[in-house]
Amino acid sequence: MNGIVNVLKPPGMSSHQVVSFLRKHLKLKKIGHAGTLDPGASGVLPLMVGNATRLSNYLMNDHKTYVTEVTLGISTSSQDSSGETLDLNTDFSLSPIELADALAELTGTIWQTPPMASAIRVDGTRLYELERKGITIPRKPRQVQVHSINIMAIWSEEEDKIGFGARILLRISCSKGTYVRTLCHDLGEKLGVGAHMSFLSRVASGPYHSSNAYTLEEIESFVRQGDYSFLLPMATALSGWINVKVHPLVQERIKHGNFILPEHLLDVPETLTVGDEVVLLSLEGDVLALAEIKMTDQLICQPFRVFM
Repeated sequence: MNGIVNVLKPPGMSSHQVVSFLRKHLKLKKIGHAGTLDPGASGVLPLMVGNATRLSNYLMNDHKTYVTEVTLGISTSSQDSSGETLDLNTDFSLSPIELADALAELTGTIWQTPPMASAIRVDGTRLYELERKGITIPRKPRQVQVHSINIMAIWSEEEDKIGFGARILLRISCSKGTYVRTLCHDLGEKLGVGAHMSFLSRVASGPYHSSNAYTLEEIESFVRQGDYSFLLPMATALSGWINVKVHPLVQERIKHGNFILPEHLLDVPETLTVGDEVVLLSLEGDVLALAEIKMTDQLICQPFRVFM
């Protein structure tokens, strides 16, 4: 059993608990997730089943899209609503233009200091484990890409001013490794009023979207009926790649990592050139390997990751 399950993670469960749920119901140990979601967050959590676990790096590198709510005027120790209140700022008034300008400064290539409530390892220990012990240590800033931030809604007591307790609903598209809670915290710092993340949902992870994700209850029901249609083909994890089918007679060569020739490729959708990376498929559409077009004494297709 190989493929991708686009899970709609509920709030209150860790990503590891969702993996354990699927292992139990599919009776399969070889299952992993492509990018942790905080226990308090909901949304898209792609799970890789069987040989698809070897696609982990490709899925984790995909951009992510989140919907988050920022509450202004309240700073917390964890940068979200689960932490202790560190500061209250009840006397301020901002305009929507000031908010938009601050968000613009957080867009593009930026530096973030990972929060203590994160899964990053320092000297073999995860930061959140230290945080639970009340230990705070220096963290190195990391460069991330924030592709876009869009304001979806503003809830404030005043129509034209944004004050204490105002909630801002944002849609954020960003690179892997971006901490949305830190974006919310940094927004409060830039505005000079303090802020924390009060809600988070991941609505897309690479090619997988919340609109076609499955709840755990739906997956459980499918499995009881012997219906595994929720298991998506491995090729869906490689949406930007060129897919080519290969002649059945060369599958044994691919299995052993040996190169094949261009004439062994079938249904090639476009002209291939040196350096192109392709997904090699069987005639039935199963992923056999990832390969690169190379030039030796002739043009060849060289597998570099085999799934057979």
